[in-house]
Amino acid sequence: MTPDFALGPQRIVCLTEETTEWLYLLGQEARIVGISGYTVRPRRAREEKPKVSAFLSAKIDKILALQPDCVFGFSDLQADIAAQLIRHGVQVTVFNQRSVQEIFSMLFQLAAMVGEAQRGLDLLAALRERLDAIADAARALPRRPRVYFEEWDEPHISAIRWVSELTGIAGGDDCFPELAAMPLGKDRIIADSAQIVARNPDIIIGSWCGKKFRPEKVAARAGWQDVAAVKNGQLFEIKSADILQPGPAALSDGVEQLHRIVMDWSKAHG
Repeated sequence: MTPDFALGPQRIVCLTEETTEWLYLLGQEARIVGISGYTVRPRRAREEKPKVSAFLSAKIDKILALQPDCVFGFSDLQADIAAQLIRHGVQVTVFNQRSVQEIFSMLFQLAAMVGEAQRGLDLLAALRERLDAIADAARALPRRPRVYFEEWDEPHISAIRWVSELTGIAGGDDCFPELAAMPLGKDRIIADSAQIVARNPDIIIGSWCGKKFRPEKVAARAGWQDVAAVKNGQLFEIKSADILQPGPAALSDGVEQLHRIVMDWSKAHG
């Protein structure tokens, strides 16, 4: 028997873009009443939905005026926003996915919350199948490149866990795997750039949290002239919207770009 009332949240505010992108992919964008100002995926969301938050701040009054029945956020970094909304009686769900597996889990939970569990499973199966195919291709590489992924330049911040894992799936080896386990950016700071030089990455990838990556500035860093990636011109940018949001983008466009960079390197240096 079909219930005569709507199931799941009907008026959703998304404080980060991965939940927005996923709801659009699920065909449930009509439920979204507010989004993050940083949202670029899908592009039409910026034209269709009110922007009510940055990442560390939000327009609480504007959110409340939208009368949401659920707000989706990400991690302890949005705890203060969540607390304010909870005190106003708003239901808030804050996810904290940091690994590839946790991203898959979060996406399934969200799909189930809006009554699209099967659609979610189908989409996730397609993403998993592509990741498996990329991993299979990577296993055939004669040599895996050392990859230094830089999330920020001053100070140097290395790859967060899901980026490190996707680098491995794509065929590279993260130069700082021990830092990837640290969930907070401040704990992934590399204070002495000589440590990066010492690990001699074959590839350097920059994704400076929305700021344009400047490969020429990286190449000009003192003492970096003999780093393999600098000598061979292997410095690349992956836009933060494609790799640093722990959702569909990272599992699709982000890993595809990583894999393409690694495969091109392998053809030239493998």
